[in-house]
Amino acid sequence: MAAEKQSETLQSIAKAMVAPGRGILAADEGPDIMQNRFDAIHLANTVENRHAYRDLLFTTPDFAKDISAVILCDETFRQKSNGGKGVPFPELLRSLGVVVGITVDRGLVALAGCPGQVATAGLDGLRERAQEYYSLGARFAKWRAVVSITGTQENITRAIHVNAFLLASYAAVCQECGLVPIVEPEISMDGSHSAEECERVTRQTLVAVFDELNAQGVQLDGIVLKPSMAIAGSSAPRPAPDVVARLTLECFRATIPTAVPGIAFLSGGQNELESTAHLQLINAIGPHPWPFTFSYGRALQQSCRDAWQGKAENTHKAQTVFAHRAHMNGLASLGKYSPAFEAHLKI
Repeated sequence: MAAEKQSETLQSIAKAMVAPGRGILAADEGPDIMQNRFDAIHLANTVENRHAYRDLLFTTPDFAKDISAVILCDETFRQKSNGGKGVPFPELLRSLGVVVGITVDRGLVALAGCPGQVATAGLDGLRERAQEYYSLGARFAKWRAVVSITGTQENITRAIHVNAFLLASYAAVCQECGLVPIVEPEISMDGSHSAEECERVTRQTLVAVFDELNAQGVQLDGIVLKPSMAIAGSSAPRPAPDVVARLTLECFRATIPTAVPGIAFLSGGQNELESTAHLQLINAIGPHPWPFTFSYGRALQQSCRDAWQGKAENTHKAQTVFAHRAHMNGLASLGKYSPAFEAHLKI
């Protein structure tokens, strides 16, 4: 692919992923994560049940009005709709105008010498995997990095720089292969830290990430950033939503280049209503240099799974719940959501 044409294509894909009123569905939970999700609804974690669940999501009527892109795991990427009798899931999603993505990292491993910190594995063989996924229809990729606010500042700083290097290396390879990289530097919610402390570490992390992206020649207008909001730790008192919005925006305005085409938040342990309300508040404060949207997994799917319970007779109810959650976040990405709209859900 000619360099100039590839650059334009990456820009176009990235913009489509953060299109107004639409966001990204993170449906890339692997079998190990789905074990926890299905345990919550007392459902066996089998290939058949995982397949049926993703089929339910991707055949929800009109869900693409609010979902611009879907992140898949390798298992789902290679499955077909209609119980395996239909078209491959990537083909189905593309037919709906949804950009198809794939998780390409190999998971988290302990970071040597930094108790409580992790690094992301997966650079070995990444180019070959990216080339294969591109040939099969993927147009973006995801790589999750996690920094914990735990231990000494020295260890936090080391974890930030290791993960920033890995994120940038992944991003450079993906762009070379024609994939838009989602750059995801997550600040873990585990712990008792305040929202202000989260903002400080997020700021330090974003500075390091963009330094590395620039150093490795990554095209900034051909990425989508997937950061955390400035949220207090899970065992700390919750700050007011307007505090979360203010701290998040202060951090981003000081660290994120305007060349980035869009920001799609991870939910990072927030519940469904929290994540929607925070997205709404952030957008309501605008205008901003970037569109703010969502790239949610559990915060789009938890109530859907609860409604489904693994039973075919609950499919319509579960799809109705999923479509509602997607639409609420679509509205929040425009700054047009109100908690009163939650009453519109009829099942």
